[in-house]
Amino acid sequence: MTESISRDGVELALILRADYRANGIVFLTPGSYSQQLGYMNRPAGYCIAPHVHRPVPREVTYTNEVLFIRRGRVRVDFYDENREYLESRVLGSGDVILLIRGGHGFEMLEDSEIIEVKQGPYAGDADKERFEGIAADGARHRESGQ
Repeated sequence: MTESISRDGVELALILRADYRANGIVFLTPGSYSQQLGYMNRPAGYCIAPHVHRPVPREVTYTNEVLFIRRGRVRVDFYDENREYLESRVLGSGDVILLIRGGHGFEMLEDSEIIEVKQGPYAGDADKERFEGIAADGARHRESGQ
């Protein structure tokens, strides 16, 4: 299962739930995104030919992040570009999220392990602007399968 979080036609995040299944290779993002999210399901013995990636100049405006929840439960709060709270989702072990636009905040609902992948080089404090988020009791969220 996948779920898109959008506001006014702009995709803010894409969630790939742990129970997602498809055959072959499926790219869940359009080719225009600066971070691509794909899923592969291949049988034993399937080979991907050795290859190298050619240098291709790219201009990246927004830092996209991919978070893989290895263990635990995490509430993700979504905000639009104006820092207005929209909604929340709870991610569990095996879920993956691509954060594309807007703002986001997190609360660990259980002890959690998360792997993060994002574009670099990291620009330090110039890379993000922190703001006051919602209180935990103000979250409007759904968990996987709801």
